[in-house]
Amino acid sequence: MIATLGVDVGGTGIKGGLVDLEKGELIGERLRILTPHPATPDAVALCVAEVVRHFEYKERFGCGLPMVVKAGVTLTAANVDHSWIGTDAKTLFETHTGVKASILNDADAAGLAEMQYGAGKDKKGVVFMLTFGTGIGCAIFNNGVLLPNTELGHLKVRGVDAEDRASESVRIEREMSWRKWSARIDEYLHELERLFWPDLFIVGGGASKNANKFIPRLTINTPIVPATLLNEAGIVGAALAVQLGYT
Repeated sequence: MIATLGVDVGGTGIKGGLVDLEKGELIGERLRILTPHPATPDAVALCVAEVVRHFEYKERFGCGLPMVVKAGVTLTAANVDHSWIGTDAKTLFETHTGVKASILNDADAAGLAEMQYGAGKDKKGVVFMLTFGTGIGCAIFNNGVLLPNTELGHLKVRGVDAEDRASESVRIEREMSWRKWSARIDEYLHELERLFWPDLFIVGGGASKNANKFIPRLTINTPIVPATLLNEAGIVGAALAVQLGYT
């Protein structure tokens, strides 16, 4: 068995673990480090390097970032420091860690994991992976093929970014009841239904561990299920990106 390191950088925490890519599951305990504030490129890179050192890892690792990523360069910065825009994250991480890195959007990473090992496995049609955490991440698959860097957490609902109304962090900060928060999720998902007519929603991120508290309250027509890998999907998917040849 060959273990691959996956790292999931979020607005709140940076999580990493060794992954068995045959089974799609973590080997041993994961490591979680609080995301530095401000979350500048160098500050985050130091944390990623700490994760790599912790696991004494020397091969190519995968890393999911909460940003649009193209050819290793980050083009947005919604929940991190704005100095990330235009940063060559691949080179930055490789310089700090001394090993090769595969970089991709964090929701795309989580989606890859769920489509390979979890709730999306063998699913045809249009599948949405939605991660509810510090923000709202989105990954869209059509017959298993990823459309990368879809930022539909920023879709406007009532004139406001959806993630500013319905992320997990908003629920916690505003001490919203599950009923009130579920209504906001429902409104957002209805808008996605209206625009894309998906065949399945998969819910991941920090909110996925409480899926039973809000999924039954939703009124959408599209089937919706919690992520099988829950909040570890991002780690598994980041590691899977290495196997899939992401650079």
